[in-house]
Amino acid sequence: MSDTVAMNRFRLAVPDGTLDDLHNRLRRTRWPQTYRSKPWAEGTEEGYLRDLCAYWANGYDWRAREAEINRLPQFVTKLGGRDLHFVHVKSPHPGAAPLLITHGWPGSFLEMRDLVPLLTDPADPQDAFNVVVPSIPGYGLSEAPAAPGTSPEAIGSIFVSMMERLGYSRFFAQGGDFGATISCWIARRHADRLTGLHLNLLPGTLRPSRDDIDRQPLTTAEQRFVAASAQFAEDGSGYMHMHRTRPQTLAYGLTDSPVALASWIIEKFFAWSDCNGNLEQVIPRNLLLDNLTLYWVTNTIASSLRLYREHALAPLLLNQGEKITTPTGYAVFPREISLPPREMLQRSFSDLRRYTEMPRGGHFAAMEQPNALAAEIKAFFRPLRAALL
Repeated sequence: MSDTVAMNRFRLAVPDGTLDDLHNRLRRTRWPQTYRSKPWAEGTEEGYLRDLCAYWANGYDWRAREAEINRLPQFVTKLGGRDLHFVHVKSPHPGAAPLLITHGWPGSFLEMRDLVPLLTDPADPQDAFNVVVPSIPGYGLSEAPAAPGTSPEAIGSIFVSMMERLGYSRFFAQGGDFGATISCWIARRHADRLTGLHLNLLPGTLRPSRDDIDRQPLTTAEQRFVAASAQFAEDGSGYMHMHRTRPQTLAYGLTDSPVALASWIIEKFFAWSDCNGNLEQVIPRNLLLDNLTLYWVTNTIASSLRLYREHALAPLLLNQGEKITTPTGYAVFPREISLPPREMLQRSFSDLRRYTEMPRGGHFAAMEQPNALAAEIKAFFRPLRAALL
């Protein structure tokens, strides 16, 4: 199937009927029975969720938020026969470096709104980037796959084609969550296109094999990391198991009830952010609801969940002795769900040039600590810019 090279401007315009239906569903919610327990210990706390959803139904102004989102230069192009949505913000400074930033779940391209201007128009023009933020296929404004097969590896190739259409034959990449996995696939399969790679999460499948451990035993720091990962698998990864095994079963309820959708997603924002029990202290309520509303009005929660299954069927696994060779930087945010030590990363990346332990922040670094993440991105890519020429 041939693809058109058209890059069409995109403007978000949710029909009034879709918003009316959302508000009616929120107001008609049948709430579950609960009993007293430690807040958030068994999942999303009822009092917080009731308050959030009451505001979503009666106070939150989507039209004002939509207008703000539409200030971003957004585009849609056909790739693989499907519409791909992306933000492309060009720097006002000449010589800006192209940077692909990819979001993950349960986020969206909206995660990067505060980060982008810090990168496109920095204090030092020599640190400027032309930033491209695509929506992962099936997330929000990018068309959902109609059949199995759109794995993170395939998405990486789609994003390379997108960057080529934009005139960027070589570029930098940054990502966390699925954005990290997709960026690593680009580094692995399209190393000639990628000049530098920056991550704030280690893809879960990039772990040493038993043979690797036999040849080079785990250090004490790595042993602690493995133990922490096992604890997370026991207590915090039930959502992931459901996503990768029975995503469709879960999708019916999340697609029909905005409160169910909010509960499923907000619990992750609370658990994975560096919020010390007060989520809206680090991520404002309107930003949380922008992301939730995008999932709701585009009806893409089901397709977002399926990416976990696609990843499970085609995981990012390095061959024995193989390493990703692209120059790599890593930012460790202290409340991230995974805190790999430097030596664990060096098992999978042969050119780890920067490893920074950040003072604050969690899984949603671009929303929680945009200034700190921007500074780290600029510092890592600064010495690599000459290689783009």
